[in-house]
Amino acid sequence: MRVPEAKQAMEKFKMEAANEVGVTLKQGYNGDLTSRQAGSVGGQMVKKMVEAYENSMK
Repeated sequence: MRVPEAKQAMEKFKMEAANEVGVTLKQGYNGDLTSRQAGSVGGQMVKKMVEAYENSMK
């Protein structure tokens, strides 16, 4: 990403999603996560994006 603010916002969003599913992320490299943990974080992010979109349609 070339927009620093967008990168910071995405990092914050990712950390919030990880916290919600009980996965601890470190700043920087997180390649030691299990596939299950990484999938949980990604899935939570998608869930939150879909909810935000649905709420914007109301």
